[in-house]
Amino acid sequence: MLAHAGHTVEFSWTDWSGHPSVLIGVLLLEGLYLLAVGPMRRYFPGSEELGLRRVVSFTLGVWMIFFALHSPLDVLSDEFLFSAHMVQHLILVLIVPPLLLIGTPGWLLRPLLRSSIVYRALKFLTFPVIAALLFNLVFAIWHVPVLYESGLNHLSIHILQHLLFLAGGTLMWWPVLSPMRELPRLPYGGQILYLFVLSIPPAIVGAFITFSGKVLYKTYAQSPGIWGISPSTDQQIGGGIMKLPGFLILLAAAGIIFFTWAARQEATDRAEAAERLKNTR
Repeated sequence: MLAHAGHTVEFSWTDWSGHPSVLIGVLLLEGLYLLAVGPMRRYFPGSEELGLRRVVSFTLGVWMIFFALHSPLDVLSDEFLFSAHMVQHLILVLIVPPLLLIGTPGWLLRPLLRSSIVYRALKFLTFPVIAALLFNLVFAIWHVPVLYESGLNHLSIHILQHLLFLAGGTLMWWPVLSPMRELPRLPYGGQILYLFVLSIPPAIVGAFITFSGKVLYKTYAQSPGIWGISPSTDQQIGGGIMKLPGFLILLAAAGIIFFTWAARQEATDRAEAAERLKNTR
């Protein structure tokens, strides 16, 4: 139990009584998705039946939103530990967006491009340099102490923060996982370089937080902590979480892309060799 900001806060891993807005939001998102790829699919030009893998991926992404924002992790991150908040943020920007993109077919989003204004805007926003820049700006700015504290103390600002993290994360992953030929992915080599470059700015922000020498956020400075973790140690752990796990996730994605690239190139080489052998007979 913790006395915090004029009220008593209790923490329990069995307490899943989060904000109703989160529950409503995830139910709407999953319901509309299942409706669109199921009974309403015939209304989307060029639509095709979706495989179970993609439906599971999208559903898992929605569940991860629910876990990050409605589970005891949300209370732990808002009231007790900065490091828990960093885990929450990494889920929202590095785990949820790729799961949602993998599960989203291009034909579901294509009607949005009928408007030339929307198409030009999305073309600009998903350009790799712009997408990476916007993601890193959103991520860095929201960790400025005054804005971070505003999010903790005002629900509407906190909701905006999470929505921007999800939007920024989706833009960031788009050049790697785009489901639309109109807004295409980078070539394999470009994807690997892009992910490597992306890993650098969050590591810089994490290093600044880790080695700041003082507790940057008043909420955690005033908290007695939990499980014997002091505010300064908590902040160092949180900065480390921003650096290492994020880097490893992007590195793992780059590795998957590399081996996929190599496998497809090998298959192409075999096909070409077989064709040459056929022509020489």
